[in-house]
Amino acid sequence: MNLSDRVKSFEILGERLRRFHENAPGTDMSVLVEAARMASHKNPWFTPEHIRIALNNLGHTLSAENLVHWLSHYDGRVDCVSAPRNIGVVMAGNIPAVGFHDFLCVLISGNKLTAKLSSSDDQLLPAMATILTDYLPEWHDFISFTSGKLDRFDAIIATGNSNTSRYFEFYFGRYPHIIRKNRNSIAVLDGNESLHDLQNLAADIMLYFGMGCRSISKILVPAGYNFVRIIEALSRFDCFSNHNKYRNNYEYFKSIFMVGQVPFIDTGFMLLKEDPDNASRIAVLHYEYYHKPEDLAGIILPGNDSVQCVISNMTLPVKVLRFGEGQNPALWDYADQVDTMEFLLSWV
Repeated sequence: MNLSDRVKSFEILGERLRRFHENAPGTDMSVLVEAARMASHKNPWFTPEHIRIALNNLGHTLSAENLVHWLSHYDGRVDCVSAPRNIGVVMAGNIPAVGFHDFLCVLISGNKLTAKLSSSDDQLLPAMATILTDYLPEWHDFISFTSGKLDRFDAIIATGNSNTSRYFEFYFGRYPHIIRKNRNSIAVLDGNESLHDLQNLAADIMLYFGMGCRSISKILVPAGYNFVRIIEALSRFDCFSNHNKYRNNYEYFKSIFMVGQVPFIDTGFMLLKEDPDNASRIAVLHYEYYHKPEDLAGIILPGNDSVQCVISNMTLPVKVLRFGEGQNPALWDYADQVDTMEFLLSWV
């Protein structure tokens, strides 16, 4: 299977994902429709709307232009794989199809994938694999999924939390590997953001109930910042209060803060709490004040190893994304800033 065939099959997948978001009719969409229905049924955090958003975002990244641009960074090496290696991938399940990028990298690089799916997200990627193999039957020999123990692999990519990463290091450390831990994302505001910026920031915070590593869990704001405008921007997500699991988290942490006499701002569906920790709980957004822009390096840089992305309009001493880009990474935006394709190509 040559590179052009692999690329074309993912272009076809992208087109199907975009059509799914548009509710396009056709029997060729049935596999995605059923997978989305089952995913939402099995995992209440995966709402139909969030599944559609996630698949649509993936669909738009899988354009011919994006795929060609992305692969051009590797100087033709993607088409020079002499013999496919077996790559084991342990996938997370915090947001819909969160393991897709690893799935894509392994396959587009010409290697074989054995994926251990999270029980929280075990429907969407197999459906995408079906679309790939329907178009190009050769994929059958390259894609497998397991719910059991991974074995017979040449390298491993594993995504988990800080606890499971220690387990992964113990069991997989002797193999070529990428092992990912917990990360969080932050936004830095200067107080001059437009309404459009704040609406985009609200999506970066709230989409997928804030459960993604690219979800904004803390904002840095100038001393004396007025939260009224950002609360207004967040209000478009007040429908989350109708989601039982989300509402339970909101009420639980509100009661904890009240009993502990912890100050907080209550939006009616989200709690804003002053806290230097980058990691916040579901239905809680942390904030931290800074006094002048020169102070930001001292706040951001010490914890940068645990930060997935930074959203801001400001010039900062780290890579910055614009408001609204947090939940829609490009193909070349790698988790933990580790180039998965380079890893896969470096030892083939």
